[in-house]
Amino acid sequence: MIAIKRLTGAALMLGWGLMLVVGASAQAEPKRVVALGGEITEIVYQLGAQDQLVGRDTTSTYPEAANELPDVGYFRQLGAEGILSLKPDLILATAAAGPPEVLEQIASTGVQVEKLPSEHSAESLLEKVARIAKVLEIPEAGDKLASSLRQQLDEASASIAAMGDKPKVLFIIGTGGGDVMAAGEETAANSLIKLAGAENVFADHKGYKTMSLESAAVAAPDAIALMEHTLKAMGGVDKIADHPALKLTPAAQTQRIVARDGTYLLSFGPRLPEAMTDFAKAIRTEGRSSH
Repeated sequence: MIAIKRLTGAALMLGWGLMLVVGASAQAEPKRVVALGGEITEIVYQLGAQDQLVGRDTTSTYPEAANELPDVGYFRQLGAEGILSLKPDLILATAAAGPPEVLEQIASTGVQVEKLPSEHSAESLLEKVARIAKVLEIPEAGDKLASSLRQQLDEASASIAAMGDKPKVLFIIGTGGGDVMAAGEETAANSLIKLAGAENVFADHKGYKTMSLESAAVAAPDAIALMEHTLKAMGGVDKIADHPALKLTPAAQTQRIVARDGTYLLSFGPRLPEAMTDFAKAIRTEGRSSH
């Protein structure tokens, strides 16, 4: 009888052990993740969880390997069918992703939809890292990445503060009908200008607005910044420098016209410390006067 009881106890322990192993295995099974937002995709890669990605949006072009993933479209103009065809069980989405009804439709099928903060700040970046790491169940990797980014951000801020001066910057976000559109308050461009220790010459308005010839001349920016595709659309540096609304500005006269990839400059992802320092140096040194 004693032997039987011992055997029964051993069998129970073995059974519980198997259940624990199976449970742990199921819990550790990688999620099938679709990332909606370039900065979100970059964070997933930085966390070392890229093997869980099964799809990404059009803005997710960095790192290069992300381009091999299925593209579900622009994150503001999504369709449920294309995303659901990838059989995801988790959607990591920037707060601006939508339309909302599409994400609601996806969530109604049982897919977890995690909306992340979209504020353009260093703190928001660190919060996104923590949230993504938590939902992917890799908090240690999140802590490590956040610590590294915090150090890089502090170093970038110190480097920029040591530059001393405060150049005036005009950021062109796009054009329409031949008019120049300038970035004001509550934009990623404005936040970047502040982080770079500079002054946005159109900080007195919100969002993106058409800039008149008179206001450009009065603003007298030391540097003009824009995304690479905007530079191309406007015909290059020489064309911008000769633009009727810009040619009288110090920036145009010295050709201090700074163009960078938009996802690098304005996504506020893991490359933010690098973008801050790069942009801060460029708006102070690039152009004819630097040669």
